[in-house]
Amino acid sequence: MQNLHIANSKNVVIDRLSSVNSQKFQIAITDSQNVKLQRVTVTAPGSSPNTDGIHVERSSLVWILNSTISTGDDCISMGPGARNVWIERVACGPGHGISIGSLGWKFQEPGVENITVKRVHLSDTTNGLRIKTWARPSLGFVSNVLFHHVVMDGVKNPILIDQHYCPGHGQNCPSKASGVRVSGIRYKSIRGTSSTQVAVRFDCSESNPCTGITMHDVALTYLGKEAAVTCVNARGTSSGFVTPLVRWS
Repeated sequence: MQNLHIANSKNVVIDRLSSVNSQKFQIAITDSQNVKLQRVTVTAPGSSPNTDGIHVERSSLVWILNSTISTGDDCISMGPGARNVWIERVACGPGHGISIGSLGWKFQEPGVENITVKRVHLSDTTNGLRIKTWARPSLGFVSNVLFHHVVMDGVKNPILIDQHYCPGHGQNCPSKASGVRVSGIRYKSIRGTSSTQVAVRFDCSESNPCTGITMHDVALTYLGKEAAVTCVNARGTSSGFVTPLVRWS
């Protein structure tokens, strides 16, 4: 269960809340509009499963501001139907980073759109900025996402689009092409260090390649050297100083 669940609500402001050691999601926002969370502190052990810090689903006009999140799963996760979400000045770590998804488990599923993640610091997380979808048919989508002014320290997968998501380590994983359409994803002024050699991984759908990805002034290193990239079924452009350089497929 959640420590706090905001459901079927409008015009909510939560200020200076602390959430500690929830059994599942720490804070969940569902089927709501115009919700602002600010100066929130979320704490759970890095080893605790399914303890997402803040989860947003089927909700619009959500602000998450000036908050600190340490947990065993996604610091912030956005599920189907998350729209018009603004995340700014959030510190994340430990945890699984800031994630859109997982998406595409159901065929009829609302999309995720108009997401801004700005001035965020991720430290020692297993992912940084992640979009994850199941390899199943779906009418879902992700569009118009901006990641801007993000700093990463020792992050395992700093930039990741995974359209073959399966947390079961290869067991009982769906094997079809993801139907979720991913487009209009912008990475701007991203800096920091990766704890793995591959700092940027775009693993997009065979039937619905990622389109409209832009990278501007991105600098990620591994052990003081240039990191690596893997790019499959992703189409986009790079500008400014970008390292590692993506060879779009």
